[in-house]
Amino acid sequence: MNVPLLDLKLQYNSLKPELDAAVQKVIESQYFILGPEVEKMEQMMNSYLGSLNSLGVSSGTDALLLALMAIDIKPGDEVIVPTFSFFATAGVVSRLHAIPIFVDIDPVTFNIDPKKIAAKITPKTKAIIPVHLYGQSAEMDAIMEIAKKHKLSVIEDGAQAIGVQYKDGRKVGTIGDIGCFSFFPSKNLGCFGDGGLVTTNNPELAERMKYLRVHGMNPKYYHKYIGGNFRIDALQAAVLSVKLPHLDIWSAKRRENAKLYTELFRKHGLAEGSGKTLFDSKNKVLLPHSVYQGSGIKNHHIFNQFIIRVEKRNALKKFITGQGIGNDVYYPVSFHEQECFKYLNQGNDFPVANCAANDSLAIPVFPELKTEQIEYVVASIAEFFEKHEASQPMECRHCDCMK
Repeated sequence: MNVPLLDLKLQYNSLKPELDAAVQKVIESQYFILGPEVEKMEQMMNSYLGSLNSLGVSSGTDALLLALMAIDIKPGDEVIVPTFSFFATAGVVSRLHAIPIFVDIDPVTFNIDPKKIAAKITPKTKAIIPVHLYGQSAEMDAIMEIAKKHKLSVIEDGAQAIGVQYKDGRKVGTIGDIGCFSFFPSKNLGCFGDGGLVTTNNPELAERMKYLRVHGMNPKYYHKYIGGNFRIDALQAAVLSVKLPHLDIWSAKRRENAKLYTELFRKHGLAEGSGKTLFDSKNKVLLPHSVYQGSGIKNHHIFNQFIIRVEKRNALKKFITGQGIGNDVYYPVSFHEQECFKYLNQGNDFPVANCAANDSLAIPVFPELKTEQIEYVVASIAEFFEKHEASQPMECRHCDCMK
């Protein structure tokens, strides 16, 4: 059986008439840059997210870059980021000749650990970028409290988390000073290329980002700031306007798939439950855990990725790939170990991130997955453990980070 990590054709086919019509409308209008389609999408995002201001931009990376520019990050400024995330989170900081300061992650959510932020704050610290990794919110109350105490800006990296609700019902991207989203095709809400969004409830930041999005220009050819070309295409905005009304349904289906995975891993005796951080004889597979699931929040986790943790990750990856099962590692190298950041000399005191890089693996969870495909994935993983049963107790041998 073939089980791809993601199959975008299935989603496209389910909305083909509406998507084709939306794209054709833009083509016939010949209005490709900003304009009414972008404005329509931005208003829909405001309504959906509960934000006062939403601006479509060219990518999730550019959303982060624009946000940092809007809060006037300068060379030498320090910005606190989790060491475990997609590269853009730290890369945009360095592009402005500022300094990314790495912080270890929580062993359950893989989001930045608020308890480890305060020790990294210096007089040069200007901002914190919490990442809502894999589709679950970071602990924003604690982060906002730290930011308020030290007068820091907070830029939420919600690239994988559009629609996620925090434990009090607020949607991520509306809690900090600026929210940043990606519409890369593999995201829960993806367009037909690159695209992104910035959100803010601060009118001054909104106005500044509106200028910066078009080279700092207003009116035409008059430049108040030095900005960039961060505009989203009208074609991408039109696609997003068609897809957005379906987002919560897709996210709910991802949660259903995640629930089925949990039940099947338990049935096969591979996992006693979710939220575990230690390997043992009853938990050979560590499952993702929705930390806010008891609060009645609808979109507490949208599972942009379903990440399992196993000791023999590379061997399992090779085995299930041979079984026709799509998979990937998000992420094999943390920021503190990336060659381009060696000059920062921030050491290797990031035990949780080191473990996550060594033992995490993404398996298919997209909405259109069939029950038999999920059953096949779990059965294949169970087969792997039957054939590769460790001769010694199952425990984390990478480090003692979670003991």
